Amino acid sequence: MELLNFIGGQWIQNTTLQAMPVINPANGEQLGTVPLSTKEQVDLAVQKAKAAQKEWALIPAPKRADYLYEIAFKLKENKEHLAQMLTKEMGKLIEEARGEVQEGIDMALYMAAEGRRLFGETVPSELPNKFAMSVRAPIGVAGLITPWNFPIAIATWKAFPALVAGNTVVWKPSNETPFMAYELAKICEEVGLPAGVLNIVFGSGPTVGTAMIEHPDIRIISFTGSTATGSKVAELGGKHLKKVSLEMGGKNAVIVMDDADLDLALEGILWSAFGTAGQRCTACSRVIVHKDVKQELEQRLVALTKNLLVGDGLNPATKVGPVINKAALEKINHYVQIGKQQGATLLTGGDILSEGDLANGYYFAPTIFTNVEATSILAQEEIFGPVISIIEVGSLEEAIDVNNGVKFGLSSSIFSQNVNTIFKAQQLLDTGIVYVNAGTTGAEIHLPFGGTKGTGNGHRDSGQAALDVYTEWKSIYVDYSGKLQRAQIDNNE
Repeated sequence: MELLNFIGGQWIQNTTLQAMPVINPANGEQLGTVPLSTKEQVDLAVQKAKAAQKEWALIPAPKRADYLYEIAFKLKENKEHLAQMLTKEMGKLIEEARGEVQEGIDMALYMAAEGRRLFGETVPSELPNKFAMSVRAPIGVAGLITPWNFPIAIATWKAFPALVAGNTVVWKPSNETPFMAYELAKICEEVGLPAGVLNIVFGSGPTVGTAMIEHPDIRIISFTGSTATGSKVAELGGKHLKKVSLEMGGKNAVIVMDDADLDLALEGILWSAFGTAGQRCTACSRVIVHKDVKQELEQRLVALTKNLLVGDGLNPATKVGPVINKAALEKINHYVQIGKQQGATLLTGGDILSEGDLANGYYFAPTIFTNVEATSILAQEEIFGPVISIIEVGSLEEAIDVNNGVKFGLSSSIFSQNVNTIFKAQQLLDTGIVYVNAGTTGAEIHLPFGGTKGTGNGHRDSGQAALDVYTEWKSIYVDYSGKLQRAQIDNNE
């Protein structure tokens, strides 16, 4: 299937554009092609979005929200179809794909409800016969740049708050997973979302992404991806005085204390580390374990990991699917070799899998290292694959120091049955998300999502905090005194 850009409510034919194949990472099958757009397609999309935004912003927010309700119903109606397509283009397990589509449904419903809130403030004026208030105002055209690992969930985290707040959207999805963008655009078309409110331009980051960041009529850029790329987005966006929201990498850890429920901790580690083949920004890649339970946890974790079935995510028995492409395989393998060279002990895995049914896909064996130094490359850099590093500690204080001793700050987790330990940890862990007696994944859409340090720049996806990304505060003063009153001057004389 040849995918097309969706601009101004129209599917634009790719008469002059190059295209690249879209590959199922489980088996190498070509699913279709995606156009490699140019700056001209970005310019057209922004032109349509800018024109549409003038009318869209004048529609009352509850009426804008009605479109999101309709989109939610369509997502729910097509949930299984979307999940199957998501697994084919991205590789994640079918149960995870269903969960991701559900996240899009939940976000549509949540942000639709915000259409009847979008709260501002009223405050007392310091002057008589004067009314003071603040309201949220849309920014204009929002540029969204989204990754391949959550191709519909992350898109909805960004697009739905932008739309309900009165902005229009130009969206560049990942070329690896374009079908979710196509499906969402079709749904928006079906529910009658006004032309130009949502526009999709496929293409590369250096071409399409850069053109979006540099475009004078895109006033906000929301980016999710690697920290290296995010830094470039921030630099270029700053040069053009744009509002930039970044959600980037993670090096997330599960802390297992000596009083932890090990059965529960093992479940949490397995799901957090090997779900989505470790390709989550919230994936657990470090296990910081108290020395008194390290040996038992290690032995049991290795045994459980060896029993995980690796394969096509459409098979309900599969527990670990493929990684996204060959470059990802090579990157993961590169870090595994570094781990070996730096003296970490490989307990299981460490191999690219390419035999039998796995021959045509991109599979890496679930991998566990132990005796990992907290300052080593293996424990410091984001691998984005199914690799765990076990780090031994002797106290809660040491565990927190190790957890915080990386450049990222997205998600952390602690397993303990001591309430004092738990409350101390949740206060001192320096991540944007903290889990207690659960793994490092599983964020819910009604709370802010994002992190500290190298993970982000202070903005948040999801929850009410997402509205702060896509709105400007406007302060309004209504003076009905019939005379000129001068704040901070007349009332102090």
